[in-house]
Amino acid sequence: MTTDQMTRRQALALLGKLGGSAALMQGAALFGLARPASANESSQPTALKPAGQGGPKVLILGAGISGLISAYELTKAGYQCQILEASHRAGGRNFTIRHGDLIDELGNPQHCQFDNEPHLYFNAGAARIPAHHTAILHYCKELGVEMQLFTNHNKNCYAQDPAVFDGKPVRIREYEADVRGLYAELVAKSVQGKSQLDQPFDDIAIEQLLQFTQAFGDLSADMTYQGTERAGYLSGGILSHGKLKQPRALADLLRSNFVLGAMHFAEIADQSSALMTPAGGMDQIVNALLKQVGSLVQLQAQVKRVQLLPQGVEVSYFANGQQQTVRADYCLNCIPSHLLCGIENNFPESYLQVMRQLRRGKLSKIALQAKERFWEREQIYAGISWTNQDITQIWYPPHGVFKQKGILLGAYSWDPDIVDRISALPHKERIELALRQGEAVHPNYRQYIEQGNSICWQRMNHMLGCGAVWSDELLERSFSVLQQPVGQHYLVGDQVSFHPGWQEGAVRSAWFALEHIQQQELKKRSAV
Repeated sequence: MTTDQMTRRQALALLGKLGGSAALMQGAALFGLARPASANESSQPTALKPAGQGGPKVLILGAGISGLISAYELTKAGYQCQILEASHRAGGRNFTIRHGDLIDELGNPQHCQFDNEPHLYFNAGAARIPAHHTAILHYCKELGVEMQLFTNHNKNCYAQDPAVFDGKPVRIREYEADVRGLYAELVAKSVQGKSQLDQPFDDIAIEQLLQFTQAFGDLSADMTYQGTERAGYLSGGILSHGKLKQPRALADLLRSNFVLGAMHFAEIADQSSALMTPAGGMDQIVNALLKQVGSLVQLQAQVKRVQLLPQGVEVSYFANGQQQTVRADYCLNCIPSHLLCGIENNFPESYLQVMRQLRRGKLSKIALQAKERFWEREQIYAGISWTNQDITQIWYPPHGVFKQKGILLGAYSWDPDIVDRISALPHKERIELALRQGEAVHPNYRQYIEQGNSICWQRMNHMLGCGAVWSDELLERSFSVLQQPVGQHYLVGDQVSFHPGWQEGAVRSAWFALEHIQQQELKKRSAV
């Protein structure tokens, strides 16, 4: 590696560490190193060929997104489908909570007490869809699900950390502007003092880097950071000259975890704009699918046994007070792998060993009904505030603007240790936790909150966890073991994808299985 390459790499690393991926990619473009991302996956499923009269029977275990979409595609092609769902509801982790809904958490069941108004709901599981999740968006379009934009990153929201600025919340726009400005000033001074840089940056490259650094940090002509309108004005700006806010000290800004994580959150591929969400709740996708295949779903049917046969699969399940047995040519199994291991089966040991190594993610949410949309008085109409407390995030609803009431997501936590602490609390104590910690972000917070609901997915009946957690080593070594069928049995869902926890992973897992089934059917026909 040449000195020139090392110098440029070091410069990019410097830009990326605090400037985030946006600065890294812009800086890389100066040197011609950036490459555009390419999408190599189809946005539509393989069209299944008609199965003919009395087509093969497919038994689907689980009425989550992967199960419903599988049934939708198969029935269009003439396959016979039956869906067994253990829960009282379809949708899996696509779960929108409204007035009267049951949150079936083991040891902590709740019924939602939100007012019975269309805009008073919250998405307890899936909540947003990135623009590049083209598979799930394909069905939103095909089934006529109305979509709206979802705001992930709003500079008017807050960053709050008890360890800095006396625990007072700071507008994200101020935090970002000061970090960028002060950091850019350091870079500019280093570039100007060429003795501190490894050669060989030529004069043109140095000038380009200085111009970028000045624009990135909004530095003055003398390459110092004196504040910026990006942080918002202290006063004025409409009928008088805007007065800039005084920058905070870089050392203080760097003391908060916000600068190393949440500040760059919206630049992660799955979190960057544009994001979407169905108008009226994420379960509008489930409802649209149920209009097509709802008659095939049997709720409260708990699978007790899965048996591979020389030709097909046999499943025993308990429903309507009795055990029943059904046979099918194929089985698409959406049951979470850690639960499936505990169901009687005759799967190969190598298959079971991989399933036993999968861990389940932990995630908790706390939703709060506010009697007044106080956040709108603070110029917040959507987006996320961050806090270095257990509640982690506060979400502001992108719908219902200017209405009297609204549903805040008062806590969204995914760190396993934090979720364990929250899940151990009774429901009322979870709400109190959200109120107490929320007051650090919004003073007088609790005076606006009327009621709330909480959900910890690791305790949800028939789930006991969120998305599957694959280690890098297990993913590399054993993913194909679960992706490929055993006999005529296919494990599907987001757990069998490189994108667990997202509906996109569930859809594409189903597409893989459907295409494989079609290949098997075509082989049978060609052999006749």
